[in-house]
Formats: sequence, C-alpha cells, structure tokens
Amino acid sequence: MAYDVPPDIASLSLLEIAEAVAARRLPPVDQWQPQASGDSLMRIAADGRWFHDGGQITRPAMVRAFSSLLWRDETGQHWLVTPYERQSIAVEDAAFVAVDVVRHGDALAFRLNTDDTVIAGPDHPIIARGDPETPALYLAVRHGTEARLNRSTYGQLAELALESGDLSVASQGQRFSLVPA
Repeated sequence: MAYDVPPDIASLSLLEIAEAVAARRLPPVDQWQPQASGDSLMRIAADGRWFHDGGQITRPAMVRAFSSLLWRDETGQHWLVTPYERQSIAVEDAAFVAVDVVRHGDALAFRLNTDDTVIAGPDHPIIARGDPETPALYLAVRHGTEARLNRSTYGQLAELALESGDLSVASQGQRFSLVPA
C-alpha cells in the first residue's frame, strides 16, 4: 500500500487543518490497560529517526503506524501500547520533531516528522526548556509525548514572536513564552 503524503500545511486553511486532525483516527491507547510488558528493541533518535534492533526503519507508513501507539508515563518512559502488551521504547529527546509551522489567525499549526498536524493551544502547549542562552522548544502532542521544534521551525516561531515584542506567541487564546523560565 502506498503512503499518501498530506498536503503542505501552508496551503491549507485553519478549517482544513482542523478537519485533517479530526479525521486521523488514532488507536485508543489511553483506554488500554495491558498487563504484559516487554522491550520493543526500538529507539527514536534525537533527530526523529526510528530504529529497531539497530537498523533504521525507513518506511514512513511504519513510523506513522508505530507513532500512533506511543504513550509516555509519569516517569518519562515511552511505551508502544497495544490492548495486550506495552513495550518500552528508548527516546533520546522527544518522540516527534516539529518540522514546520504556519499561523492562521490566532492559531499555530505544526507539522510533525510523522506527517501529523498539531494545533498549539490549551491541550497542546508550547514549552520552553533549557536556559535563555540555549533554549529548546517543545510542543505537547498526545498521551504525554512531545515534539521538539527543529531549527527551521524554531526560527519560524522566533520570527512570529519578534512581532509581539515580548518573545512569546499566541495560539487558540493561549500565550506561550519562548524564553525558558
């Protein structure tokens, strides 16, 4: 089966982006309570590449499928969750990488390396970490997972923040500082 890459988020209206987000049916990993645990032998590198048992997973559809099963617990451990088993997965930094951002009115829509789209707001805050000299920006995705903004997306967001004059951006009625506290 061929993998259909979604259209560029800059070419979509906010309504079209919201419809695409709503149309993606994700597995209900938040409702599953598997009793068995194991190790997936998988790793997500800081640059967003996925590996299994040392070899890189190069099929985008496989990465997208696995990413829909991700869960991060309160200790920070990432899991691939199915109804019958949860398997640990090593994550070097964040489970996702935000690779593009577009502003539509009062909303910021991010494209992830898995071709997911996330609209920043109360349920998906932008989080500044690090220190003021070397900040790192993250976006809450789902089930405790996050996306780290890559350099170009960070730059796009910084340009938007400079317009506000206070190094912050707004999305869906929420204001997010780009300077770590």
